[in-house]
Amino acid sequence: MNRKVLVIDDEEAIIIVLKASLEATTDWQIITCSSATKGIAMATTEHPDAILLDVSMPKVDGTQVFKALQTEASTQNIPIIFLTAKAREAEQQALKALGAMGIIVKPFSPETIATKAKKILGWKN
Repeated sequence: MNRKVLVIDDEEAIIIVLKASLEATTDWQIITCSSATKGIAMATTEHPDAILLDVSMPKVDGTQVFKALQTEASTQNIPIIFLTAKAREAEQQALKALGAMGIIVKPFSPETIATKAKKILGWKN
């Protein structure tokens, strides 16, 4: 069974790198979105198996997207991994306290991103 993973990030370069590296190292179907509001809509219609969500986005940030997805019955059980450049432990703990599955700190290594995501999600493939 191919897993479907939604990437929500406002930086086009990050989306390109994530999509390319995840598709090269997994059999996941990667769908992408560069806007928070469109990302919420895509999560509702696409029903991904997981979401990689950027924290720092303009207008609506990742924590707001996370909270919005948690209030919807159709999306509240989708595991979410935050992508953040905020490496300080206190900031990471605040994100974990929201209820996300985990955090991947930017910059990340394209070669290991799939392994990190699988470990956080508890996926074997």
